Amino acid sequence: MLVLQKAVKMVWSLPEVMRVSYAFMLVMLLWMGLWSFGAAGVVASNINLNGRWWLLVVLSLSLFWTGAVLCNTVHVIVSGMVFLVLIHGGREAASMPPNSLMKSLRYSVTKSFGSICYGSLFTAAIRTLRWEIRGLRSKIGKNECLLCCVDFLFHLVETLVRFFNKYAYVQIAVHGKSFNRSARDAWELFQSTGVEAIIAYDCSGAVLLMVTVLGGLITGTCSGVWTHIKWDGDRVTMVGSTAMLMGMVLVGLAMVVVESAVTSIYICYAEDPLLIQRWDAEFSNQLSEALHQRLQHRSSRAREVLTQNRLNVGIQENVPL
Repeated sequence: MLVLQKAVKMVWSLPEVMRVSYAFMLVMLLWMGLWSFGAAGVVASNINLNGRWWLLVVLSLSLFWTGAVLCNTVHVIVSGMVFLVLIHGGREAASMPPNSLMKSLRYSVTKSFGSICYGSLFTAAIRTLRWEIRGLRSKIGKNECLLCCVDFLFHLVETLVRFFNKYAYVQIAVHGKSFNRSARDAWELFQSTGVEAIIAYDCSGAVLLMVTVLGGLITGTCSGVWTHIKWDGDRVTMVGSTAMLMGMVLVGLAMVVVESAVTSIYICYAEDPLLIQRWDAEFSNQLSEALHQRLQHRSSRAREVLTQNRLNVGIQENVPL
């Protein structure tokens, strides 16, 4: 929550990045207006119920991917701007380049747009799957067989995270790398510096996701109630679920600004902690203390596991056959 709070304050002090988000929300609204004609035609058509559902699924996937592309485009724009602020020690620094936001915008919709579209297909799905598996691991208990299967899935997803993660967009914005190389370099940077120990317990993504889902639920519920009053009950689920997805996409466009600031802070701290120290000394000390505590906790857990394994081996050797 420490980084999330600092990221919110930073975004609040950069009103131009919020204007970028509002502009992309307007673009998304225009696309949704066009998309809604197709969705309304499917809902009102005489096609059988299963056929209408399949058409809505295809339309929803196109809407989700378009929303993901717009969100990640904003991600790259804001990440480039925030990284510049961190590098130069503040927005008002004399060394800040002029028109930096417009340059970041131009770069994201030209040279980096292919990487953004490619990464948008995978990052959200893999991140959600990772959270679900991590939550499942904590609920399994001592079922060794099930734990083994879940561990296999967890390591598989961890491998995918190396090549598809949200931190890649910061590397794209700053260094202009391809998506897969950016994701791999970001993850290797975190592991080599130990910052991954903080990121593993970072809840900012979960908080922003809950806000996004809440916005979608409110939109879907209101649309479902309106549909129930105006139309028959068969269309309530269709309209409600479609409106929920539309609401989540719009709220997600607003939340991605904060998420971009969070990821940029982590990348900047991993590359050079002195940059964060120059920008905000108190925050840098708090972040360093949090990292030190996490690394100590991880090393103590590793010693406990090693000691337990040695005890188990000793007990097995002393048991007579």
